[in-house]
Amino acid sequence: MSKPDNRKDNVEHLQNAVQNTIENYREAKDYLEEFGDEIPGQEKAQIEEKNERRKHSISGFREEIQDEAKHQQNS
Repeated sequence: MSKPDNRKDNVEHLQNAVQNTIENYREAKDYLEEFGDEIPGQEKAQIEEKNERRKHSISGFREEIQDEAKHQQNS
């Protein structure tokens, strides 16, 4: 028998994911600002690309948080 869908803490988990992703984004940005001239171009490009993906993830997480909050209000 499967467990019932318990979504009570989904918003909290998503908010933690947003915070962690923002922190990683900022750390990478700070790293590039401090050492960008010293690292190879390919590594710099990879970090920049990863930060772009992080921005998209943050946006997706925020949309999911809104959906979950609406679901909790309707429950």
